[in-house]
Amino acid sequence: MAKRMNKSKFSSLEKRYRSARRAVEQARRRAETLRLRAAALDRANRRLRREVARRRAGDESLKLSRKKYEALLAQSHRVQEKLRAVTRQVFSAQEDERRRISRELHDEVVQTLVSINVALATLGRASGLGPRELKARIARTQRLVEKSVRTVHQFARELRPAALDHLGLIPALQVYMERLSARKKLMINLTAFAGIEALETAKRMVLYRVAQEALTNVARHARASTVNLILSEIPGAIRMEVKDDGKSFSVLRTLSARRHKRLGLIGMRERVEMVGGKLEIESAPGQGTSVRVEIPVGAGGAP
Repeated sequence: MAKRMNKSKFSSLEKRYRSARRAVEQARRRAETLRLRAAALDRANRRLRREVARRRAGDESLKLSRKKYEALLAQSHRVQEKLRAVTRQVFSAQEDERRRISRELHDEVVQTLVSINVALATLGRASGLGPRELKARIARTQRLVEKSVRTVHQFARELRPAALDHLGLIPALQVYMERLSARKKLMINLTAFAGIEALETAKRMVLYRVAQEALTNVARHARASTVNLILSEIPGAIRMEVKDDGKSFSVLRTLSARRHKRLGLIGMRERVEMVGGKLEIESAPGQGTSVRVEIPVGAGGAP
């Protein structure tokens, strides 16, 4: 009887143990399932955070791109406006130059040709003139013809200096300076080095035109007595400086003024920038004005 009771108790304990083991196993499986789900959820959260960060970075990049585009667009508008302004200035300068040439042709060449025509007509009617008087009138007519030829040559030289093409920059500058000095009673000194002639034609033309404009401005406005034009070689560039001892002017005010007088300065700057160079203008009371140009060259002074 006691043995059956012990066996019954043991069987009851075994059942409870097995039931507890099944409960533990189920709890373990549930815990593992929860762990896997938590890991999956963590991975999903990390992916979500990366995606959010990527989209935020994309939004920032888009904002930066939009700002950059707007800045480039504004810069493009400014450049276009500058180009339109320069184009208007160029057209205005061309019209002024045409007006000047037309006026000088009328005042110089046309009037001289009219005088020649009158002189020839007089000679045709003067059958009773003696040889000496006839020879004197012919000589006067020849001088008028020579004057017309010189005037036409002067126009041609101003439009395109032949010396620059055939002889080089230094001789062309010397010819121009001698003529300007003789007309304006101005002392002009030139200092240069022979290597300047190795520059390509376009750059030599820029230097000539800038020197021509700067010297013309000195003769017209500076009331100077002496001008020094210096062509020198510096590392990586050619430098030209035109310095006078005349009266000064406000460079910023002149460049910002809406007047014709600034067109020469604007033209000089545009010419220099077209060949990759830079232009500086300094003017101070008691020190005159200095126009400085630097044009880049290759290694060893090559064009």
